[in-house]
Amino acid sequence: MRSAPIDTLVDVKRLIVNADDFGLTSGVNRAIVELHVRRALTSATLMARAAATDEAIAMTTLGLGVGCHVVIVDGQSVLEPRRDLVGLVDPVKSVGRFTPTLGGLLNLLYLQRESWSWNLANRHLEEEIEAEAYAQISLLQSQGVRMTHIDTHKHTHMFPRVLRPVLRAAAKAGIRTVRNPFEPEWSIRATPRAPWLRRLQVRLLRTLEPTFRRIVAEEGFTTTDGAIGVLATGTLDSGTLSSLLHALPGGTWELVTHPGYNDTSLANAGTRLLVSREIEMDTLSSATFGSEIELIHFGHLN
Repeated sequence: MRSAPIDTLVDVKRLIVNADDFGLTSGVNRAIVELHVRRALTSATLMARAAATDEAIAMTTLGLGVGCHVVIVDGQSVLEPRRDLVGLVDPVKSVGRFTPTLGGLLNLLYLQRESWSWNLANRHLEEEIEAEAYAQISLLQSQGVRMTHIDTHKHTHMFPRVLRPVLRAAAKAGIRTVRNPFEPEWSIRATPRAPWLRRLQVRLLRTLEPTFRRIVAEEGFTTTDGAIGVLATGTLDSGTLSSLLHALPGGTWELVTHPGYNDTSLANAGTRLLVSREIEMDTLSSATFGSEIELIHFGHLN
């Protein structure tokens, strides 16, 4: 397996237009399916234990590439917390909820503070991540979903202690394609209206990309040349998308998006992306990708 697109395609512009959080709410599901029907969206990643997952599976249309949006932060576990997950979730509360923030997960993975007694199980975290990721993928596969790839909620697989177990879980489930969550420098420059703090965070996280590529290659996975739109999350309007598409070089890229209809269910979901989901919906609805850009999904990378 290769860890990047075939060299002969380096001058060809291929773009995966992916929507995250499929299954989060009915409004998100409806937006994703409508955009796919309009040929403005080629791919989506599905949450295994979200409020509208079953509806999303039923709404999936022919030609839409569907991956698993593995959740180990800000979501509900598939495995039993008291029995199977004693590090990733708090067994005392026993509600099967992961830590709500990326910072909380990084605390568990790297700082190992004894803020909770259940952090004593920290050395087993990678085993738990692998088991939970496999459970989420398997749950969707058992419902007839044919997976094109995997990625993670809040891009947690950027970090090696998450990446390796997630890839092992995917491989056991027969999946060998993964999102490259790192935004290239040309895309960062083409996103002028992003907040400076978000810009700094994206640039700092790019230092993890060489390790990501090495692990992906070692595990025999395929990925893209990079992700665009990550920096623009929450601010992806028509002007920003036009700037990104104008700057798009040859290669295979993924445009990461979060469209949806802003309704009561979305407000109750606790996501920070509320109004911006409808902005992204409008942006993609009116997008013109041009004949020089080939729109594909992750299933075309193998």
